[in-house]
Amino acid sequence: MSHIQDYAKLLDDAAHFAHEVEQFDTDNRLSLDDAYAIQAASLARRAGRGETRVGVKMGFTSRAKMIQMGLSDVIWGRLTSGMQVEEGTSIDFKRYVHPRVEPEIAFILKQPLEGNVTGPQALAAVEAIAPAIEIIDSRYKDFKFTLPEVIADNASSSGFVIGAWHDPHVDFSNLGLAMTINGRTVQVGSTAALLGHPLRSLVAAARLSAAAGEPLQAGWIVMAGGATPAEYIQPGQYVSVEMESLGRVGFHV
Repeated sequence: MSHIQDYAKLLDDAAHFAHEVEQFDTDNRLSLDDAYAIQAASLARRAGRGETRVGVKMGFTSRAKMIQMGLSDVIWGRLTSGMQVEEGTSIDFKRYVHPRVEPEIAFILKQPLEGNVTGPQALAAVEAIAPAIEIIDSRYKDFKFTLPEVIADNASSSGFVIGAWHDPHVDFSNLGLAMTINGRTVQVGSTAALLGHPLRSLVAAARLSAAAGEPLQAGWIVMAGGATPAEYIQPGQYVSVEMESLGRVGFHV
């Protein structure tokens, strides 16, 4: 068990002090259960510093990425209060190792959602939806990692920015979106890239978080996963995402 705590400290320190670390599982010997145990122990250290749990982020939610990584299921990470960035404000680049951004859609829940639920059951638990940006930041050198390593590193989750909330009963299955940096379009995509429908990502979040003994709670945010490839960011940039029907979200670096 000591290696779980050792790796948790390694990754938490890397995130907290913004420095990269060497890979520790290049031969893929670490089990996924151990990887999630490291993630949980690492996030417990954040809680010890006063951060509170605010939700879940989903990863590898595109079919192509799952095939590339040899996965039969998505991965997930935990969101804390210390990760939230207010829309329109600035982040300090020095707090990150090599940050990138992805356009996403976010859910906020009005009631708990647990276990094997259907799409309609998941939608019934949603208070609102919003355009969002996730700041991902693998702590590993050169942004290289194995599957267990990225899970241990909280699925690369580092920050999230959420735009205005909207009625969840609009059709969000295939909303066009564009991500821009300093006004230049860098990625174009659709919410349909998320498992064919973003609601499937929420269904997966309910199942996986409950299996870990941490069922989704009322008031929690679920980040549904990147709808396009990620883009690196640099100081002096303004990053924004425009999403059909849901408007714009952005922040400064």
